[in-house]
Amino acid sequence: MNQLIGKFVWFEHLSGDISAARKFYAELLGWHIEMTPMGGPEPYPMIVNDKQGIGGFRSAPPGMPSQWMSYVSVADVDASYKAALAAGAKGLMPPESFGQAGRGATLADPTGAVFSLWKGNGEDRADTAKTAVGDWHWNELMTPDEEKALAFYTKVFGYTTDSMDIGEAGKYHMLKTGDLPRGGVMRSPQPATPPLWMPYAAVADCDATATQARKLGATIIVEPQDMPQVGRFAALLDAQGATLGFIQPA
Repeated sequence: MNQLIGKFVWFEHLSGDISAARKFYAELLGWHIEMTPMGGPEPYPMIVNDKQGIGGFRSAPPGMPSQWMSYVSVADVDASYKAALAAGAKGLMPPESFGQAGRGATLADPTGAVFSLWKGNGEDRADTAKTAVGDWHWNELMTPDEEKALAFYTKVFGYTTDSMDIGEAGKYHMLKTGDLPRGGVMRSPQPATPPLWMPYAAVADCDATATQARKLGATIIVEPQDMPQVGRFAALLDAQGATLGFIQPA
C-alpha cells in the first residue's frame, strides 16, 4: 500500500451548518459532493474534485469553532498520538476507527493549532507535478510561536525544514519529507489571529475567485497578491467562520 507519511492527505470543513458550507464551496470551487457510506448512521458528504475524493464536511464538535481540519498521513495513529502528547500536544479526540475508511485522531499542537492524524485503509493520493484546479495545493500553519511549532513537528513527524526571510513577517519555514515540501510554518500575521492550519485550494484565477467569494458572502482577509515563482494567492473567511487560502499557481 502506497502511504505518503507526512503528507496532508485529507481536509474537512467543520461547522454548524453543513448545508450552507456545501453550497458555498460547490459554487466557489466547483466541487461535487457525494453522500458516501462510511459505516456511521449517516452518509458522509465527500468532496469530489476531478473524480477524486479530496475531503468532506462534518459537524463541528461542541465548543469547537468552524475550521478546515488538516489530516496528516502517519504509519501508526496510536503511536503518533502518544508521541504527540509526550511532545506537548493536547488530545482532543483519541485514536478511533472510521468504518472501512481508516483510523484517525485529533490534537492541538503545543501552540494551539488543531490538526488530525490519519492512516487510511487505502492508498494515499499520489503527489503530482501540477495541482488540478479545485484540488489542494498547500497547507500553512500560522502560529504565535514558530520555534515551538517547528520543534514539535520535526520531533513527532520527522520533518526536515528549510527557512527563508520574508521581510517584516520574519521567516517562512518549510516542512519537508525528503525533498518534498509538505507544509509551511509562519508567525501569525496579527496578534489576534488564532493558531491554525490553513489549506490552499488551487484556482484558475485568483482575482475572479476573490470576487466570487465576496458575492457568495465570504470576507476576503488577504487580498490577492503575487508571490514570485509561487503564484497569486489570497485568503477568505467563510460565513461559518472557517479560513481558507486559494492560489493561482505560477
